[in-house]
Amino acid sequence: MRLTLAVHAQLYTIHSFSPDTEIPASIFSQPMFFIGKTREELSVVVPSDLALESLEQEDDWRCLEILGPLGFSMTGILSRISSTLAEANISIFAISTFDTDYILVKKDTLEAAKAALKQKQYQVIDY
Repeated sequence: MRLTLAVHAQLYTIHSFSPDTEIPASIFSQPMFFIGKTREELSVVVPSDLALESLEQEDDWRCLEILGPLGFSMTGILSRISSTLAEANISIFAISTFDTDYILVKKDTLEAAKAALKQKQYQVIDY
């Protein structure tokens, strides 16, 4: 099976908050956002044009969406993609939803990521 990854045009920022931080309401009006909370932290991924006051932030991430939906019986998809990018020395931030997975890479590594994925027969398109 040949998977397709779609590159989002938007830049994203990954924010870190303390776990007891109230989630800013402005996040919920974004076209796409991700929130993850553990006992130790609250992480938020939002479009970079939304300014948030966080403890730490990492700017300039691009998003590769694995076009789905991907069934739960499909195994190893994220592993194979992340291994391909690791072999090319590209760091990732991975996010999963019920239907699919998203791989964020720094914008300055996007072209190398696309090349590495295409070399392994993934189709990469613009979203």
